[in-house]
Amino acid sequence: MMLLFRDSLRAAFGPENGIFLLIVTGIGITSWMQTARIVRGDVLALKEREYVLAARSIGTPARRMITRHLLPNVLSPIMVSAALGLATAIITESALSFLGLGFPSDFPTWGKILFDSVDRMTAFPERVIWPGLCISLTVLSVNYIGDGLRDALDPRIRGL
Repeated sequence: MMLLFRDSLRAAFGPENGIFLLIVTGIGITSWMQTARIVRGDVLALKEREYVLAARSIGTPARRMITRHLLPNVLSPIMVSAALGLATAIITESALSFLGLGFPSDFPTWGKILFDSVDRMTAFPERVIWPGLCISLTVLSVNYIGDGLRDALDPRIRGL
């Protein structure tokens, strides 16, 4: 995608915005399927539960059944999957920038900083350690935020 659409998007939206849109679109297109599979599996399991069957038998509209019964129970796996997806997107963007397929050379990203400092790694190891540590800590903190959101939003944990 970078080789096919980089120049046309740079011309249309500018060098930084065009590459940003391309990276976000590419990561978004390739990463939604795992979350959709998790949500589909949970919804298929939940729609056979007793409370959903009881709501269906008394004539509850589908929209109300989704917002009242299915969505609160599916929200927890969605949050966890979104947090893991965000962490994966951070790592993917860093890897693309490290390989030279990311943002332009004058736009600082952690992957680009790693790429620029590989040549001088033996003389200045801190130039490789700090960006790698920042990437790791950011991914770890996003995962902890996802776990905290799951604990806060899961109706089975809250006792609802």
